[in-house]
Amino acid sequence: MKKNILLKIGIAVVIVALVGGLYLALKHDPESVKASISYIHNEGETQGTTYSATYQQPDGLNLQDKIEAKLHEFDLSMSSYIPNSIISRINRNDTTVKTDLFFETMFYAAQDAAKRTNGALDITVGPLVKAWGFAFGNNSHSKLPNVSEFLPYIGYTKIHIKNHKLIKDDPRIVIDDNSIAQGYSSDVIAQLLKDNGCKNYMIEIGGEVVCSGLNSKGKKWQIGIDKAIDDSTSTINEIQTIIHITDCAVTTAGDYRKFFIKNGKKYSHIINPHTGYPIDNNMLSVTVVAPTGILADAYDTPFMVIGVDSCLKVCKSIPGMDCYIIYLDKDGKKQTIYTEGFKKYLSK
Repeated sequence: MKKNILLKIGIAVVIVALVGGLYLALKHDPESVKASISYIHNEGETQGTTYSATYQQPDGLNLQDKIEAKLHEFDLSMSSYIPNSIISRINRNDTTVKTDLFFETMFYAAQDAAKRTNGALDITVGPLVKAWGFAFGNNSHSKLPNVSEFLPYIGYTKIHIKNHKLIKDDPRIVIDDNSIAQGYSSDVIAQLLKDNGCKNYMIEIGGEVVCSGLNSKGKKWQIGIDKAIDDSTSTINEIQTIIHITDCAVTTAGDYRKFFIKNGKKYSHIINPHTGYPIDNNMLSVTVVAPTGILADAYDTPFMVIGVDSCLKVCKSIPGMDCYIIYLDKDGKKQTIYTEGFKKYLSK
């Protein structure tokens, strides 16, 4: 998956989303909880990564069984880790499989982001991700791939949905929803919590966060953004800044966790669909805040591809979206820049 992380959650700890670049500051102090109903915390595994849910349920009910049932339903559509999921069957060219609401929502959100970023988001990029050794079941970097073999069947304009069927222009096309599925699944669980009367909650799946209301201290949810330090072992965890959010989603993409070095050159897991090669620009990470998880997650990866100026331009054109960029200047020094609207998240 895009963010393959292991989260340990407890009282008075900071939860670290290693690949996504987000620290979730969930410091629970029972004496500080003003509401009569305490907050519930659930955690588990999904989509080849982990999830956590912290919420206040009016009846005090633990919703973990419902959460996991909904995640399982989502995985049966969207998870390439499940052989009989809809996306897995599509990738095997099973002509009997029909798309469902989960898949179609993902598809149209991804296609819209692709158009807005000139194809920098492309859910057909899966074969290239695998060829570069960043896909599940293939982490070999013994030799660099011949990208020219793959480019003929890479392209978001080569896939279509008609009558709940995914139509491919080439049967070799493989769909990779990792750049968007975890943000979308966070929305799905957020909606489940809303449907069960929750107004205060924070959902995190693979580092992608959707939150509402306030935390157990009666304050906005605190999210820490990683310093962009190259560390493929995910053991260096330093905070760049902390943002304070509510009633929105936040996701991060970066090139400093998943990469490899060969012949002195760094190769990131973020692939430019146009060239077939990992990105080679001055972008280090992008954090996106948006009204929904699917919207934020659809843009953080392509923003890494298109660069600072284009990232800011596209971000400003989308209602409710803001971003925070860490990049290298012409002298190789780390700098930050963010949209005007992002300022409100930097203060309590």
